[in-house]
Amino acid sequence: MDLEKHPAAPAPVASELRASDADRDRIAQRLADALAEGRLNAEEHSERLDSLYELKTVGELEVLVRDLPAPGVGQDRPAYGVGAAPAVPAGHMENVVAVCSSASRKGRWRPGAHTRAVSVMGDIEIDLTEAVFEQQVTEINVTCVLGNVEIRVPENVTLRGYGGGVLGNFEVRGESRGETDPQAPVVIVRGFALLGNIEARPKRGARLVDLAHKMRKRLDG
Repeated sequence: MDLEKHPAAPAPVASELRASDADRDRIAQRLADALAEGRLNAEEHSERLDSLYELKTVGELEVLVRDLPAPGVGQDRPAYGVGAAPAVPAGHMENVVAVCSSASRKGRWRPGAHTRAVSVMGDIEIDLTEAVFEQQVTEINVTCVLGNVEIRVPENVTLRGYGGGVLGNFEVRGESRGETDPQAPVVIVRGFALLGNIEARPKRGARLVDLAHKMRKRLDG
């Protein structure tokens, strides 16, 4: 028996830890704030957001925001859209579930920063064309098994997708459209389809109105 004591391996420093979804959400929000404040232009924001979901460690994520100020405390966040809708509690994740059934979210509603959609032999419709956005980045996580999930956004919103399928379809149309508004919200769809279909695309003719004007007015204070 080897009784010799061996020193324990040093714990990894924080920057070397694998990044979690919460770490990516934190960095995505800082990038969104920088876009809204004019610190990043639309192209820079798009490039950094694309890198965000490819990098692996916390240290690599921090490089994306090292030239940006630390997040402020108690900042007021604008609502994107027109009209009133019930407020969504901070940190709330809405679940949309359809098991051998159908479910939908549409009309005048306030999507939270995170929505989880699960379809098992069911149909889900998420229509954001009349939604009131209270944050710059809205993320929808989709799991689809033998079902169908359709997501519609206003045509001037930036739409991005990260996902795939096994004997299924994951399709995000309208990424990097020339007519997207740099002041408009960003909708990120992340999903996996098994023998199912996930489709996200802009709806022609549906636009969030006067976003740039409202954002500039807010920043000019």
